[in-house]
Amino acid sequence: MNFELTEQQQMVQTAVREFARNEIAPLAREYDEAEKFPRKQLEGLAELGLLGMIIPEEYGGAGFDSVSYALALEEIAKADASVAVIVGVTNSVCGYPILSWGTEEQKQKYLVPLAKG
Repeated sequence: MNFELTEQQQMVQTAVREFARNEIAPLAREYDEAEKFPRKQLEGLAELGLLGMIIPEEYGGAGFDSVSYALALEEIAKADASVAVIVGVTNSVCGYPILSWGTEEQKQKYLVPLAKG
């Protein structure tokens, strides 16, 4: 069994790590203390496709595999756990049930805008 990351998984990890270090981590404490919503950071994550990580490309998502999804959340959480929770909820709590059990009409209606952020 091979436990090495694929090239795509490594690219996801590196890209998210850099974004998290540069865009999320420097403001995490300030946002937490001011109880400020990290809108700017979430817009950046949406541009990277991270609000639709598990959503297939046909619905506007990134179509990441489970390992890439976990790696991305890990890198975001290193910078700011609350931002990682928002991203995780968007993908897992909102996106996954619609993807798994929604009708085609519901998928078009909800997954496409969800993936865009």
